[in-house]
Amino acid sequence: MNDRAALELLLEHGPLSRARIGKLTGLSKPTASQLLARLEAAGLVVVTGTSEGRPGPNAQLYGVNPRAAYAAGLDVNPRRVRAAVADVTGAVAGEFVLPTPRRGGPGAVRQVTDALDGAVKAAGLTRDDVRRVVIGTPGAFDPSTGRLRYASHLPGWHAPRLLEELAAALPVPLEYENDVNLVAVAEQRLGAAAGHRDFVLLWSEEGLGAALVMGGRLHRGFTGGAGEVGFMPVPGAPLVRNVAKAGSGGFQELTGAQALPRLARELGLDVPPGDGPEAAARLLRTAAGAVGAGGAGEVDGAGGACGVSEGSRAAEDSGAYGALLDAYATGLATGLASLVAVLDPELVVLSGDLAVAGGEPLRARVAAELAELAAARPRLVLGAVREHPVLRGALEAALAATRDEVFDTSAR
Repeated sequence: MNDRAALELLLEHGPLSRARIGKLTGLSKPTASQLLARLEAAGLVVVTGTSEGRPGPNAQLYGVNPRAAYAAGLDVNPRRVRAAVADVTGAVAGEFVLPTPRRGGPGAVRQVTDALDGAVKAAGLTRDDVRRVVIGTPGAFDPSTGRLRYASHLPGWHAPRLLEELAAALPVPLEYENDVNLVAVAEQRLGAAAGHRDFVLLWSEEGLGAALVMGGRLHRGFTGGAGEVGFMPVPGAPLVRNVAKAGSGGFQELTGAQALPRLARELGLDVPPGDGPEAAARLLRTAAGAVGAGGAGEVDGAGGACGVSEGSRAAEDSGAYGALLDAYATGLATGLASLVAVLDPELVVLSGDLAVAGGEPLRARVAAELAELAAARPRLVLGAVREHPVLRGALEAALAATRDEVFDTSAR
């Protein structure tokens, strides 16, 4: 227990002196010295330098040995497979991105092994150095059948023996997790949900999804489909039947990425080319900027007044963009109100490219709408893990299990 406590402190604080470790753990100096000697002999800690700037002799600083173990994570979606290898401290040692092939290209097993090998090579390692791999995908693998569900848009990942084939190709512990659940893992460990045991994370990109954390643990549901909120019927959208076959539902139709261009056109706004999540994100980013300027379009960049027509046009655009944010926020809050009524979470986290693009103007509107639609009043925040959150969550999940294994010194 003392060994694990010391290793966790080193992960949290970085290199520490023997005296500092003793103070933080409450151990005597002799016991702290024995502990560090034991961990150093086991290859789990190394001397990283000496303290400076204090009276008396410099003290040696100890840190977790980054080479003690490595773990890998993969983020798989219809556009690409992104893989990364991290050392036991959490630092990314190598990363690799592989475009997802169209139908008829290399299968899922080849995609995974090629992406992982690329990340391993970038880290200067071999595949044997990786102790565990966590793979994040849309949808979820049904525990009773081993088949991927709720992700018909991911080609090559629905073969009946896929998990067996992956296990044969990668003889290391493999875990599979829903991509939005992994974003929640990243936010709980590193971001906006740190310290929270009951929260909902709403993911808005091409599709809508949610992660449900209750009592500090992910709730996955009987078939792994908990949080597939895009299929949820909601007021304001036509009732979609046979949702599994349609691949969509009321909440997705009301507030998915495909709804934003339509809303913008109805408001008379210019819509960027395309109808995918990138175009939707550009719309929200522009709207947030226009609303955030607070009508500043009436003043030019040098502080002088614009022409009347320019100022009127800026004010008109700002009002239309505000209406776009209002409509989108109402849609998000409509679905969130159902989740809040059932789960009563302490916190709601908005994440994904569309939430990030809308920023604080969108968050504030969703919070205001949710306050009127739900009896409970959870705090609503934007996600803080912005760079590859699915991949970061996969790495954090892989590292947690790897550390439990490697940091167990009781059997040494």
